[in-house]
Amino acid sequence: MAKIYSKEKLQVPNMLPKKETIDFLLNYSKSLTIVKTSNGTFENIAN
Repeated sequence: MAKIYSKEKLQVPNMLPKKETIDFLLNYSKSLTIVKTSNGTFENIAN
């Protein structure tokens, strides 16, 4: 196994999404309809 020689741990910056991103994802999920049939699965976006 390879030995890790770095003594300092890399700190990941705290990443927070923008309000616009959250609103977009919520609106997209509200408009998305998934219909399962015997032939397959259909996704419909009702905008």
